[in-house]
Amino acid sequence: MEPIPTAAASISESLQRLLDARHHDPFNVLGLHKAGKESVVRVYIPSVASVELTDIGAEMTRIPGSDIFEWRGDTTALPERYQLSWCDSRGEQITRHDPYCFPPQIGDLDMHLFGEGRHRHAYRMLGAHPHTADGIDGVRFCTWAPAAERVSIVGDFNSWDGRTHPMRVRGGSGIWELFIPDLQPGINYKFEICNRDSGEILLKSDPYGQQFEMRPETASIVRDYESYGWGDESWIETRAKREWQHEPMSTYEVHLSSWQLDDEGNFLNYRELAHRLVDYVEQTGFTHIELLPITEHPFDGSWGYQTIGYYAPTSRFGTPDDFRYFVDYCHQHGIGVLLDWAPGHFPKDAHGLANFDGTALYEHEDPRLGEHRDWGTLIFNYGRNEVKNFLIASAVYWLEEFHIDGLRVDAVASMLYLDYSREEGDWLPNRYGGNENLEAIDFLRELNEVTHGEHPGTLMIAEESTSWPQVTRPTWVGGLGFSMKWNMGWMHDSLDYMSKDPIHRHFHHERLTFGLLYAFSENFVLPFSHDEVVHGKGSMLGKMPGDEWQRFANLRLLYTYYFTYPGKKLLFMGSEFAQGGEWNHDRALDWWLLDSPLHNGMKQGVGDLNRLYRELPALHHHDFDHSGFDWVDCHDASQSVLAYQRSGGGKEAVIILNFTPVPRENYRIGLPCGGRWREAFNSDSHFYGGSDIGNSGTIEAEATPWMNREHSIALTLPPLAGVVLVPED
Repeated sequence: MEPIPTAAASISESLQRLLDARHHDPFNVLGLHKAGKESVVRVYIPSVASVELTDIGAEMTRIPGSDIFEWRGDTTALPERYQLSWCDSRGEQITRHDPYCFPPQIGDLDMHLFGEGRHRHAYRMLGAHPHTADGIDGVRFCTWAPAAERVSIVGDFNSWDGRTHPMRVRGGSGIWELFIPDLQPGINYKFEICNRDSGEILLKSDPYGQQFEMRPETASIVRDYESYGWGDESWIETRAKREWQHEPMSTYEVHLSSWQLDDEGNFLNYRELAHRLVDYVEQTGFTHIELLPITEHPFDGSWGYQTIGYYAPTSRFGTPDDFRYFVDYCHQHGIGVLLDWAPGHFPKDAHGLANFDGTALYEHEDPRLGEHRDWGTLIFNYGRNEVKNFLIASAVYWLEEFHIDGLRVDAVASMLYLDYSREEGDWLPNRYGGNENLEAIDFLRELNEVTHGEHPGTLMIAEESTSWPQVTRPTWVGGLGFSMKWNMGWMHDSLDYMSKDPIHRHFHHERLTFGLLYAFSENFVLPFSHDEVVHGKGSMLGKMPGDEWQRFANLRLLYTYYFTYPGKKLLFMGSEFAQGGEWNHDRALDWWLLDSPLHNGMKQGVGDLNRLYRELPALHHHDFDHSGFDWVDCHDASQSVLAYQRSGGGKEAVIILNFTPVPRENYRIGLPCGGRWREAFNSDSHFYGGSDIGNSGTIEAEATPWMNREHSIALTLPPLAGVVLVPED
């Protein structure tokens, strides 16, 4: 029979575990403790000669062979939150409060909600936050690492020594916390984690970090919580009441790293970007800016889609408050801001979420569930409450803390299907034997319910490329609950048709008409996004056939079709002025092209289409409702002409599109009413670089029935061009 350990032996064992940096509860050893009739204060400060209890002027005694110091005696005169003094290696005298004389700072309710996956503001608990405890300022650190034996805060302030500031674990929650008094915002830090089974030491950035070093450095930064003075109250109030389904929405998609650079080729600050972008967007008539992910990411070439910091605006362009200024400035000028957000996967970088506590914590352990091999990324475990909470709180964070108007959720299809981009046998079916990711579906529904419930008027937009039903229908009728969905089918059909030589287009007429069979089955966004101008696909201009004049005419025609077709709009930067080459994320757009009349004319044409789309309710009021669209003639494949009517807000418009380079005289078209009709837009105008063939401004309708309509007109259709007709008031 082994002897029962004595109290002294127990303390000795705990001290050794502390010295070995393997203690899960350093508060059991360090700080103030009763020892019989006296008290003991114990501290661990490596590489110092001596330590003093400052408040009572008592020098502490080193435990032989260690960097642990003790003082024993009557602590009546010692304050509850006492201070320590020592001389560091540079000879500087340091005086600080002892972190190990403070009680836990995280409440039980916070931990309970987080464990259930219902802590909507988990970022206020986890991470690093300036904090005041018992009147003493410092920083409170908190992280979730259930498989850790020990977690420490390391940073510039303790020479990145994991022995110095080990954290306490809060029961079985997997949450570790430590309040370090006397620290100031602005310091760099990471979590040093020792896995309890393998002993592996991991150095991790903070998953809830709200600011990071500039890449390639990877430390998190304790953010200063000086209050930003928002000036967009009117915008936020109006947004909550807005009937966005019936309002124009034309989005300019921007990659901040390559939209514009300064004269030395460096990134612009968020504040300077705000002024430049707002000026430009006001010129070109867009209603919203959508940013490719500015969530912190280590690799420029991922364009932000391989996120490390789900709570941090990238430091490439400035501080979090600089980004607040960006959003605020846009709102004060009537421009909405959307953010690309990537909850579908994350990178394997050693300092990030992967294998965070030495186990598959945020991801699935089985690569058949937890890895996108073709992307080289890991997949979130949506069935785990704390992981789901991490993502939903991130969405709330951007909407609440930065006043973002909506999130475009990346790669939704990859989340919905267990066999997405996988070979047979390389995926695991769900509990019913199907390929649907049931946990991801539940996550997406809860995400949309929470964001719409807590921030009315904000938008959740799905990049979803399959025929999954009811993506934009409410969750209570079985939908996923998104506000809108990208219409990838329409985009692919339209670009495929436009790439054809006009002489062959009459064989492919259905590419333009098929989309109306499903156009109102979802709330669609029409995307000409960054994905269509990279990886050998060519620029928008480069996709168009013919000589230079025809390529520009074709693109102006495509944009006329685009802005008059049902659905909200999204256009990637550079496409508005017909960028010649593919998008290159390593350099700025070719702004010098605007010296060319054809490129500048394209920009002016897009601006005029944007303004027409915004100002004419017929073109936007019923974007999601079949009552806003009617074919006038969809059967003229032989001449490759389309004609349709848009209605809404008491207004009408008739659009006629000629997809051949042949002008057509006396082309008769039916109209919904008589009177004079005005040519509100003609993409062949000389203002846009066209040949200026048209109809002299206005045409009088005739009482000649045509195409099941009581009135009609005979007009001139310009070559490779679109015409928008509206009745004179």
